[in-house]
Amino acid sequence: MQTLKIDLVSDVVCPWCAIGDARLQQAIALVGGELDVEVEWHPFLLNPDVPKEGRDILEHLSAKYGRSEDEMKASQHEITAAANELGLNFEKALERRSWNTFDTHRVLAYAKEQGCDGAFNRALFDAYFGRAESPTDVELLVTISESLGLDGSRIREILAGDAYTEPVEREIAYWQSLGVSSVPSFIVDNKYLLAGAQPPQTLADALRQIAAEHSERA
Repeated sequence: MQTLKIDLVSDVVCPWCAIGDARLQQAIALVGGELDVEVEWHPFLLNPDVPKEGRDILEHLSAKYGRSEDEMKASQHEITAAANELGLNFEKALERRSWNTFDTHRVLAYAKEQGCDGAFNRALFDAYFGRAESPTDVELLVTISESLGLDGSRIREILAGDAYTEPVEREIAYWQSLGVSSVPSFIVDNKYLLAGAQPPQTLADALRQIAAEHSERA
């Protein structure tokens, strides 16, 4: 069976990344008998300028996009409806704050080495959008890590120091240098960029088309 590699560039505070991942999983299921799909997660900073204490989500979005808080609240309701259709927990999406997730990505880099960064990302989506918890909170990160069989003390060590700082900085810079400026972004076979949380059928059709092009070149 032909194998396709997907590099998924994402940030845990991006609602469309949670939706995009869920839609991708559905797309992979649609092509399950035809293609073997491997997914690798990569970091992106959606809010690099947000202070350590975070920022009210509507205030942040209003300033970022130059729209009123009422307009941003309406758009958030639309996002929540899309998430609910996929069975995602977005119950507290409007109560969340925006955060700079650089340190979170350092923890995710460790989780990636241990083979559970996908599960870690999804647990953070649930905590952030479902319970309005901070994805930068040490205790939350330790709790999730231990639930996945990782060493909680190692998470504390990472967050107390600068472990994984350079690799995360390099990865963020690398994907930006390739033109990734928004998330989620799906890079298929190091060549094809699928931007945004597209419908499962659209993703599945794109994967089939890419696979067919591979076969023609073989």
